[in-house]
Amino acid sequence: MDFQLTDEQRALKGGTRELLAGRFGRDRLRAAVEDPGPDRALWRELGAAGFFALRLPEKDGGVGLGLPEAVLVLEEAGRALLPGPLVACQLLAGVVDGVATGEKTVGLCEGAREPVLWEHPAGCDELILVEGDEEGGGEVEGDEEEGARERTGGAYRSASDRVSCAPFASVDPLTPLARVLDLPRTEPVALDVPRLRREAALLTAAQQLGSAVRTVEMAAGHAREREQFGAPIGSFQAVKQLCAQMLVRAEMARSAVYAASITESVLDITGAKLLADEAAVRNARDCLQVHGGMGFTWEADVHLHLKRAWLRAECWGAAGEAEELLAAGLIA
Repeated sequence: MDFQLTDEQRALKGGTRELLAGRFGRDRLRAAVEDPGPDRALWRELGAAGFFALRLPEKDGGVGLGLPEAVLVLEEAGRALLPGPLVACQLLAGVVDGVATGEKTVGLCEGAREPVLWEHPAGCDELILVEGDEEGGGEVEGDEEEGARERTGGAYRSASDRVSCAPFASVDPLTPLARVLDLPRTEPVALDVPRLRREAALLTAAQQLGSAVRTVEMAAGHAREREQFGAPIGSFQAVKQLCAQMLVRAEMARSAVYAASITESVLDITGAKLLADEAAVRNARDCLQVHGGMGFTWEADVHLHLKRAWLRAECWGAAGEAEELLAAGLIA
């Protein structure tokens, strides 16, 4: 089995990076900190480029690619810290009309968690809530309503203005949150919820990978330029070791995420998310360390990567849950 990227995949990854660099550079990133809602014009540009329709069949107006390609695109989005419900729109492009073209945005919430948090509530046209346990639950014998719920995957959709919610403080200034208090469960959606959860975890891991790689670049770049005692700080052994450890974490996460996108195994995805979360959080911390006092300032972008990594680490499977699942897999 060959895990090397094909020429087409490299072109897709490079094209996505070029697109985001041209449309969402540092100036727009810093502007988004003050106004973090999805930029509708940018969203439509991404839709026109096939960002959201990547996995839809060509006969349905999509690009016709697979999960490995979606991982590459979300990795670049994570590298650029692109805000918005990217994972939700990627997964639900074929479910909600207008999402594939970027005309609409959709949110995705886990009803099994408490609190139920909704990302970018002001920027979403619809919200889809998924319920049930990790394996999607089973039919309750003799309960037809419960059986019907499980056959639709325990997912419900609602217009955003029909959802009762309250503001919720977010650690990430680029990701506003709301706590869902009530959502009318009158419109079930036929979704494979266990599969959706797995893919959401993997695409979130891809974003974490992109951030981890970017903080390696930021740390190494600063270490080359910043001088102390007449020499670049990158020449000091302590700084070299920090940067080397960052690179190792990022590459380990890359291998795991890319492999999981091919195998689509529950345990592979769980392990990939665990490694990517660790790489994103610890690399951002080490990047801040390399930057020294400058890294703690609002003007530096390091804190944005750290805060996004903290937030993503709690989405679609936190570390404790992943470790328990992996341990159970070892003794099964």
